[in-house]
Amino acid sequence: MEISGKKVLVTGGAGFIGSHLVDSLLLLGGDVTVFDNFDEFYQGKEQNIATYLGNQRFHFVKGTILDYDALHLAMRGSELVFHLAAQPGIRYCLANPVKAHEVNVTGTLNVLLASKKLGVGKLVYASSSSLYGNVTRVPIQESSPLNPTSIYGATKLAAEKYCLAYHQTYGLPVACLRYFSVYGPRGRPDQVLYSMAEKAAAGDAPIVYGDGKQSRDFTFVSDIISGTILAALRDDSVGEVFNLGFGAEFSITEAAERINDYFRNREEPVHKPAYSGDFARTLCDNQKARRQLGWAPKVGFTTGLDQFLGWFAKTKVPAAGQEQPSA
Repeated sequence: MEISGKKVLVTGGAGFIGSHLVDSLLLLGGDVTVFDNFDEFYQGKEQNIATYLGNQRFHFVKGTILDYDALHLAMRGSELVFHLAAQPGIRYCLANPVKAHEVNVTGTLNVLLASKKLGVGKLVYASSSSLYGNVTRVPIQESSPLNPTSIYGATKLAAEKYCLAYHQTYGLPVACLRYFSVYGPRGRPDQVLYSMAEKAAAGDAPIVYGDGKQSRDFTFVSDIISGTILAALRDDSVGEVFNLGFGAEFSITEAAERINDYFRNREEPVHKPAYSGDFARTLCDNQKARRQLGWAPKVGFTTGLDQFLGWFAKTKVPAAGQEQPSA
């Protein structure tokens, strides 16, 4: 499948990852419709797509994936659908399990219903490494046990299973991608690197939940986007699940230290109790994506973190006498 000249729908296309995907789809010549409801979970997403409002190949529809009729109308004529709309945030979903289920599971079912009815050529679903839970062996392969320890992870697993069932039962062409700890410019305020940068930039102590020894396979957003687009282009991705992660792990403590150094902050991190559903480590085995998609992540954590912090310093840190811009 090619992108150029194709009608493409991106649910959640105004969000962090979604807006970066839209950037690339437009560069590749796609006719892109973003379907997003600007949920109040965090503010400022309008800025992510503002630059495209005058582009004739860009279209925006404000709506929720819980509204099947609106979603069906927005999807009409689409040959390719990227489903990124979700309720993120492990701690937020823990406090709001009903909303997490409705958005992540029922919303995904609506996307599948509409895609099947309209005969969409391919659906690419953004899943999550959270569905592996607290693993006992790393690196994590696609065949590793799926034992989510959080409400968020459970809803993403249910949604992924629906996607694969729609492929098996109805023949809907679906590819599922398990993202590992995505970070980069336009990141969400609830994400660990963003929240620590916010504290460090203000001269406050970054907050670390737990002992800080837990590790994450931080994956830069541009690498996630390249893998996502390759999954759409490759015919042999249909019916498959792929890990998309850089393949290296860094502790939360190390991340906090690097962020403090960047902002020359002398306040040592403050530790708070680990939240329910947290897991000790993630380390991605990305060999399947390398082999079948021809994907190769390029941005290491040191380089990517500098890019993220440069963006944060430029757009989120107020100059003297100015108010902090909205997130």
